[in-house]
Amino acid sequence: MGVHLREIVPRKEVELEELSGKRIAIDAFNTLYQFLSIIRDRETGEPLRDSKRRVTSHLSGIFYRTINLMEKGIRPVYVFDGEVPRFKERTQEERRKTKEEMLARFEMAKKVGDKEEIRITAQATAVLTEEMVEQTKELLTAMGIPWIQAPSEGEAQCACLAKSGNVYAAGSQDYDSLLFGSPVLVRNLSITGRRKVPRKEVYIEIKPEIIELEKVLKELKISREQLIILGMIIGTDYNPGIKGYGPKRALEVVKECETLDKLLKKIDWEKQFKEQGIEPVEARDIFDFFLNPPCEKVKEIKFTAPDKEKIIKILVDEFEFSYERVEKHVKILEQSKEAQSSLSRWF
Repeated sequence: MGVHLREIVPRKEVELEELSGKRIAIDAFNTLYQFLSIIRDRETGEPLRDSKRRVTSHLSGIFYRTINLMEKGIRPVYVFDGEVPRFKERTQEERRKTKEEMLARFEMAKKVGDKEEIRITAQATAVLTEEMVEQTKELLTAMGIPWIQAPSEGEAQCACLAKSGNVYAAGSQDYDSLLFGSPVLVRNLSITGRRKVPRKEVYIEIKPEIIELEKVLKELKISREQLIILGMIIGTDYNPGIKGYGPKRALEVVKECETLDKLLKKIDWEKQFKEQGIEPVEARDIFDFFLNPPCEKVKEIKFTAPDKEKIIKILVDEFEFSYERVEKHVKILEQSKEAQSSLSRWF
């Protein structure tokens, strides 16, 4: 879900090659949900499965997409969510209800044979299990790709890595990374390419987008603290948002009020929660969480040589991937790492 800032933030489309040589901290949960939503059978809308009916879309996505990024010279560092903030329970409950509704629509679409409805609803029924997360971590380790376990929100940890200089940017579809203070946000990193427009025989080209926090603040003429307040007015994963306030109106109010204390004197903060029948969350708690999120301090991030035998054991022996295709991509991964290692030594 995240904060809906697209309407007002400046961004720049780039080619993948323009990110070559850069480390990017990628929100793993965000990315895995993308793979589970997109990598599906075109006819049935079902995710990819092995003969034991175990879902493999997440492994397919993380393996092939990561190698594609490495081949372009990009060095991905995956960050996994930790403990969920107590005030995010509302969002999780909403997502569960949405999945249930979409699942019902999905089953009905299968009965009537509506392929387009099957495709649309199937994407919204993705479920990421703890088992899938562990499988992904095991595969990344075998590939020699670093991953980090965040103490709380993955996006917050990505932002911390970018602020500390461990990586160039945070990679996520959500704009929350900007509120968490990431100097640079890269969107569309894992879904680059041609995508079909729902219910139309039209395809659009999706390219990576770079959004720089400094440029956002300069163009909007606000501080990062005010950007956080703006996000809270619109709505975040931790609060529904003030009814009637879109990005533009919220920006006006932020400039008028300047601080959170002054904003709380102007609006009824608890009303947004009462309207949805949920327990209120203190505005200051959300603000402080964005301003100083819990993060793991990382001294060094290491990329290691891929373990070909381990990769084959996981993907081919365990989950029945094509040996020829996996072996081909392992070679690409090895070559990419050798090239990046040589370049690093030269510099």
